Amino acid sequence: MSVSIDIAGLRPERVAVVPSPLAELGMALHALSEPGHHPGLQGWVTGVTARLDPHLADRMCEADFLWRTTFSDLFLPYAGVPGGALPGATLAEELDLLDKLSDEQFVDAALEFTCALPYGTPSPSVLADAELRRRSLELAAARGPQQLRFTGRLLDEPALIRAWLRQFLEDCDEAFFADAWSRLRHQLTADARRRTDLLRHKGLTEALTSVSAAVRLDEAAGRITIDKLRQGHSLIKDGGLLLVPTSLGWPHLTVLHRYGWQPVLHYPVGSPEIAAPPSVGQLTLRMTALSHPVRMQLCRNLARSTYTTSELVQIHGMSAPEISRHLSVLKKAGLITTRRRGRYVLYQLDVTAVARLGSDFLEALLR
Repeated sequence: MSVSIDIAGLRPERVAVVPSPLAELGMALHALSEPGHHPGLQGWVTGVTARLDPHLADRMCEADFLWRTTFSDLFLPYAGVPGGALPGATLAEELDLLDKLSDEQFVDAALEFTCALPYGTPSPSVLADAELRRRSLELAAARGPQQLRFTGRLLDEPALIRAWLRQFLEDCDEAFFADAWSRLRHQLTADARRRTDLLRHKGLTEALTSVSAAVRLDEAAGRITIDKLRQGHSLIKDGGLLLVPTSLGWPHLTVLHRYGWQPVLHYPVGSPEIAAPPSVGQLTLRMTALSHPVRMQLCRNLARSTYTTSELVQIHGMSAPEISRHLSVLKKAGLITTRRRGRYVLYQLDVTAVARLGSDFLEALLR
């Protein structure tokens, strides 16, 4: 599974790497709502939560599905501005860009959490389609009364919700985000400058590879592919491509591929990962390999010592071809290593790879 962006005809000058205060505020709200996704931010989350005004904390819960259940495209409004736009230098500038979205764009993006609206294909606005409206309310109700109330207000009075959201984000800025952004913007600006230099001097392939091992460019096909546990597709056409770095967002690598909007790759910087994570396909191979009881038993042996095929045949009372097939599956999944001793091949479990499975699996889910 993956999300792809067709970049045929994309001009180099239409690729931009720019920090976004509004996108970072969205990630800040997500980290405060889901601290388990961001163990490295535990100290910051605890500090902000401890001094948060109770009234603001209550308002934060009122629409938290915009940044908790999904990463709403409302935090990347420049992608939806007709003709394309770049992120603003300040939060106020980006809130002005948010105001430039039509009511239809705003409501559709806000209701992404219901999964009622087509995302990557053209569709009527929920404001104009009675069936989509009914479906949105039905799915919001399944999420809870709070989501249903907010969705009803959004559909009935989008202007009021737009004003509410802007005031809420401005209050968050005053309460905690302005201080965080004053520190983070320097790191993000430096990262954007470095990726831009790569883009200019070494090309798009090098710049994208530096962003994440999960991103790859097929220049011949004119397609960027992002390895994720979801399907999606977007076309650049005559628009551009935005790369937006985030410091608070690790491990989330998000892709805006909404139909009619400019594609955005929102990527984490300062990742604590020691090595490049496996692809979703490789992770699937590993989980499948370990799901078989015989291979689990083989891993138990190989975790303790090296064994030859003949020794494993004796231990498990199976034929050599059967053992070899199971070892082949484990090796293809990258879970065992081999070394030769004379005419014998010794197998051993890659304990580090198996130990990483828990964090790798979580990271793939959150990517």
